Amino acid sequence: MNIALIAHDSKKELMVQFCIAYCGILSRHTLCATGVTGKLVSEATGLEIQRFLGGAQGGDQQIAARIAFNEVDMLIFLRDPQSPKPHEPNDINLLRLCDMHNIPVATNIATGEVLIHGLERGDLDWRNIVKS
Repeated sequence: MNIALIAHDSKKELMVQFCIAYCGILSRHTLCATGVTGKLVSEATGLEIQRFLGGAQGGDQQIAARIAFNEVDMLIFLRDPQSPKPHEPNDINLLRLCDMHNIPVATNIATGEVLIHGLERGDLDWRNIVKS
């Protein structure tokens, strides 16, 4: 499965810890991420991650394009709900695309863990049928 990782600045360390905890599961999948998030996760875990631009430079839009072309199967997007971002309309567009294309998405650590455990159990294998 193709998994995209995005984290707002205040959630980057949480994303790193999440990926360390689930490195074994994530290593069996293809990962992509926005710039700094991908760099930090890769350095901490050794996971191979395709890195896009930083979120504010358009990396989130690059991931959105992959979602629109059905090239992403799951998005883990750790958002900071307390700090408004200047590129927040891009975030909303990203979530809208996930809804349109039935992409499972987690916006916090609790739903991230639910998705990663579901991924491990095979609950998301239906994505392979959707892509064919």
